[in-house]
Amino acid sequence: MSDTPGIIKPAYEMQESMMQFVKSAFEDADVLIYMVEIGEKELKDEAFFNRIIHSEIPVLLLLNKIDKSNQEQLEEQVALWKEKVPNAEIFAISALENFNVKEVFDRIISLLPESPPYYPKDTLTDKPERFFVNETIREKILINYDKEIPYAVEVETEEFIEDDNIIFVFVPLLWWNATRKKESSSVTKEQRLKRVGIQAREDLEKFFGKQIHIELFVKVSKDWRSNAFQLRRLGYNQK
Repeated sequence: MSDTPGIIKPAYEMQESMMQFVKSAFEDADVLIYMVEIGEKELKDEAFFNRIIHSEIPVLLLLNKIDKSNQEQLEEQVALWKEKVPNAEIFAISALENFNVKEVFDRIISLLPESPPYYPKDTLTDKPERFFVNETIREKILINYDKEIPYAVEVETEEFIEDDNIIFVFVPLLWWNATRKKESSSVTKEQRLKRVGIQAREDLEKFFGKQIHIELFVKVSKDWRSNAFQLRRLGYNQK
C-alpha cells in the first residue's frame, strides 16, 4: 500500500518531488483511493485527474467529513463527484465517527488480486528503526506547531545507538530559517521543542519497549525545500 502526498500545485522543488511520488503510484497500483472532503469542488491538478478518469485501475472516491454536512449538501456533493470522476465508486464516510469505514475496507479487499506473500506473516514492517523515530517526531511537530512551520522542517535521525536497556537517538531538525522569525504564542521556541521531545520519547518508549534518550537540535538551512542536493540526500528527489 502506498500512502501518497495530497495532490497540490507545486510551489517549490520539494513539492514537485512529492507529486512525482503521486504519479508513480499508478505504475503498480491495484486500487486507487482518492479522498476529498465535504465542501471541496475543484480538482487541484487537471492533468492528474485526467489520468484517474481514464484509468483502468478501480477507483474509490471517499467523500469524508460527512458528519459536518446535512443530507441536501451530501447529495449535492455525491452528484458533483459522480460527474467529475464518473469511473469512481463513491463512498460517503466519516473517519471521525467511523461511519462506512468498514465498508470501504471490505470493498478494497474484494478488489485486490490474490498473490503470494511478499514477507513472512510475523513481519511487522520493512521500515528501519530510524523511520519510526523520524515519523514520531514529525507527528509531534505537527501537533505542537502552527501554520506552515511543520512543513518547513525536516526530521533526520543522525545516530541510533541501541544498548540492552536504552536507545540513544540524535536528531537534527533541518529548519528553514524563515519560519523561526515569528511565533504567535507565549510558549518559547525552547519550551515548544522540549515538549516535542518529551511527547516523542513517551511514544517511542512504548513502541520499542525500552528507555529512550532523545537529543533534538536545530540546523537552520535557508530554503532547503528548493535545494536539489538536500532533497536528494533526504530521499525526496530521485532524479
